[in-house]
Amino acid sequence: MSAKIDGVSPPFIPIGGLKGVSAPKPFVPLEGESDFQKILLEKIESEQKIKFSAHAKSRLQNRNINLNSENLTKLAAAMDRAEEKGARESLIVVDNAAFVVNVNKRTVITALDEGKLQDSVFTNIDSAVFVK
Repeated sequence: MSAKIDGVSPPFIPIGGLKGVSAPKPFVPLEGESDFQKILLEKIESEQKIKFSAHAKSRLQNRNINLNSENLTKLAAAMDRAEEKGARESLIVVDNAAFVVNVNKRTVITALDEGKLQDSVFTNIDSAVFVK
């Protein structure tokens, strides 16, 4: 870099740039790149043996439902309990979120936050599991 300020080559480019040298452009992720939430869910799926449908991933993101390892452990344990009882499609309520899951495929079909849980009717389920 040949640009100098008062005869000194700076180790950076000032925000306004220098004459003949433009300021660095902010990072803009490409259209097809994965964001942090997608990468996190993929990692969770591989470790917890729980899959999330595209619809469930969208609902988690749109409704700001953040799952931590404790929630996922509870969800996995609830799926195990439902499977032991012969459930196929189950409503699992963990803390302040609800999940409709396909127990046999260990897949979360959709997710609801506490606000959406109040006046909801759940159809096409054969069991419900409540976890504290």
